[in-house]
Amino acid sequence: MIGHRISLDSAHFAFTDRWGGVSTSPFQELNLGGAVGDDPAAVRANRRLAAADLGLDPADVVWMNQVHGRETAVVAERQPEGTAPTVDALVTAGRGLALAVLTADCVPVLLADPEAGVVGAAHAGRPGLAAGVVPAVVAAMVEQGARPERTTAVIGPSVCGRCYEVPAALRAEVAALEPATAGETSWGTPALDLPAGVRAQLGSLGVTVHPQPHTCTLESADHFSYRREQRTGRLASYVWLDPR
Repeated sequence: MIGHRISLDSAHFAFTDRWGGVSTSPFQELNLGGAVGDDPAAVRANRRLAAADLGLDPADVVWMNQVHGRETAVVAERQPEGTAPTVDALVTAGRGLALAVLTADCVPVLLADPEAGVVGAAHAGRPGLAAGVVPAVVAAMVEQGARPERTTAVIGPSVCGRCYEVPAALRAEVAALEPATAGETSWGTPALDLPAGVRAQLGSLGVTVHPQPHTCTLESADHFSYRREQRTGRLASYVWLDPR
């Protein structure tokens, strides 16, 4: 269920896999996305199961209506059930609130400055990365008192540069905005390396990226992948700070 979890001081970062939920094919099992055609009751049950596995109250998890942009919302309290801001990044200084990102190949980016008591989460797909969602979420954290040099980022499971094949023109377009994204597939065709692009942008902002092996969602049968399956579920990545 929770495929991977990292705790650094009072900051917690967690990433689900696809197992341990109640959804049926093609969303089996732990689909946490509410806009992919799954039974809403199954999604609600899965979100409760995942929260319980993390020791969180489901009401303390803040979700997004993601649209592949760079807009960021600052949240200070629980959101009404069934609602979510239409953004691709969230920031909070509310200890105990957990921010969640939904992905199925895009890059989930989780950030925390425990000293300032500020966390952030971003959905960095190809359009969002090119639009600047990563610097946008860091800027919003700074406005809440975070400092980049104290901030740690964790990058979650996403499609890797060896697998994300794109037309040469698209690779050139994105690489013109972030050169680190230019890549080549394992079979020798043009590709985009979004995790490398995210790491480069974070590094240029002075944010430390926590070292960990990268999981490619397209290569891993334990993770949802839109490029592999088209109609599929969504993984969730969570970040939160311990309450004082």
